[in-house]
Amino acid sequence: MRRTYILLAAALAVAGCTKDKIETVEPTPGGQTDVPDTGDDNIDSVSFDRTVTVVYASGGATVSGATDSVAATVDGNRVTITNRGSETVRYELSGQAADGCFKLYSGHKQAVVLRGVGLANSSGAAINIQGPSYKPSSGKRTFVVVEGANTLADGQAYTSTPEGEDEKAVLFSEGKLVFSGSGSLTVTARGKAGITSDDYVRFAGSPQVKVSSTAGHGVRGKDAIYVDGGTIDVEVSANGKKGFSSDSLVRFAGGATTITLTGSTVVESGDTNRSNCIKADRLFEMNGGTLTVSNSGTGGKGISGDGKGLFNGGTVTVTVSGANFGSSSGGGGGWGGGGGWGPGGGGSNKNSVGAKGIKFDGDIEIAGGVITVTAAKHEGIETKGTLTVTGGEVYSQSTDDAINSASTMTISGGYVCAYSTGNDGLDANGNLYIKGGMVYAIGSTQPEMAIDANTERGYKLYIQGGTIVALGNLENGFQASQSCYSASSWSRNTWYSITTGGKTHAFKTPSSGGTRLAVSGPEQPTVQRDVTVEGGTTRLNGMVVESPAVSGGSSVSLSNYTSSGGGWGW
Repeated sequence: MRRTYILLAAALAVAGCTKDKIETVEPTPGGQTDVPDTGDDNIDSVSFDRTVTVVYASGGATVSGATDSVAATVDGNRVTITNRGSETVRYELSGQAADGCFKLYSGHKQAVVLRGVGLANSSGAAINIQGPSYKPSSGKRTFVVVEGANTLADGQAYTSTPEGEDEKAVLFSEGKLVFSGSGSLTVTARGKAGITSDDYVRFAGSPQVKVSSTAGHGVRGKDAIYVDGGTIDVEVSANGKKGFSSDSLVRFAGGATTITLTGSTVVESGDTNRSNCIKADRLFEMNGGTLTVSNSGTGGKGISGDGKGLFNGGTVTVTVSGANFGSSSGGGGGWGGGGGWGPGGGGSNKNSVGAKGIKFDGDIEIAGGVITVTAAKHEGIETKGTLTVTGGEVYSQSTDDAINSASTMTISGGYVCAYSTGNDGLDANGNLYIKGGMVYAIGSTQPEMAIDANTERGYKLYIQGGTIVALGNLENGFQASQSCYSASSWSRNTWYSITTGGKTHAFKTPSSGGTRLAVSGPEQPTVQRDVTVEGGTTRLNGMVVESPAVSGGSSVSLSNYTSSGGGWGW
């Protein structure tokens, strides 16, 4: 593979352009040594030797600034530039072409400035950046600046490429693609993906980038995708494709990203191609910014990965409204509540896929940020490993388990609301520890539970701290270092308050849930119903208010919690 790299900075300070500084992205903590090195992603450190301008027009493209070593070939509005020399070159593209493209061969660092350009290529990529023809495996970083309004589009059919080359997207590079700037870029993919790098893709500065794909992935970075700034809007209607896709890392540190998928999961040549808004094979990290994903496709997922999911900050909203694919069915039974024979399984069909909100094969760690998940047909949040919450806010509503772990689940801080209309609220297939924070768990009626640990396999629920409200049963045989109390019934769609440990929370009951109300806290709680709530901090999708002013209502009589049957716990 040839590789070249694109960085799109707010503007360049070369030849009269302004510039945005792009900060170094630090490697992931914890020994993640294979995170791509982005230390050279600062355009301030680059000196450009030459500027080449390409102006597209109805009568054909005009190229200025080319030399023998930076040679240009023009065929109508199809422009190919080969940098055989040693110069670091800035390429400025402007004008409109109904059937044109820009192809670049280079083994050097470079900049591509999109300055009000509109390109549509009927037979391939609009922009195709390759390594040098004499060294097919080489490619360097290319800084690309978005200025003004720009559009790129491909055709439905790609023609064959020279041996050793490929073009996988409307905007394709075999090296890094790092977007920034203050302009807009609209990418329409009808033949392949929208934006693809065989290295990594990075968004910085404040560009507005919109990708619409009816054929392939929205944005793919083989090694990584970074979002540090800008407004990114991705829409994918193709079946079996992803909004963001990486074989390794997807990391958010800023900006506002919206990903919408309507395409379904499909089986092709025996392989199941899943519909995912975000697929990060090794690591997903949410450190800052706003991320909103929505998937209405059959068997669709919001955020998924083969490795870990880390949530440290920012705001995440996930909505999965599509049906399950194949024989996968949520709402009960099966080890892990997925209707199959494994944790969160999906029926006897090996190609069946559950429509889940957030799902990782590795551990999930939540330390900060606000996460809101709604899954209409399957689990809201699921991990095949451990789940740990130390901070932040997590709201998950689903018809199957709201929050499920195949191994240990530990909540020691933050706010957690797990609301299932058809299964367990919190469901651990190992031990489940509640050590702190505020937990609001809502399960369905028996045999489902509000809080479920896998006692059938020798595990247990441990209540060791925090403020807990549960609508439904607690796992039989739980062990508690603080007292637990219950009321035999509760009223729907009603505001309650709980005061314990010198702090008050108001919580709203849903329209359905388990029969009893169970509570626990660092000291015996006082519970009021039908209260009026004013002020405070609203949390957990409006279901809880922290430290409100509470008035009116009536006292709820509590008794020591005693077990009253339970579910399968699987």
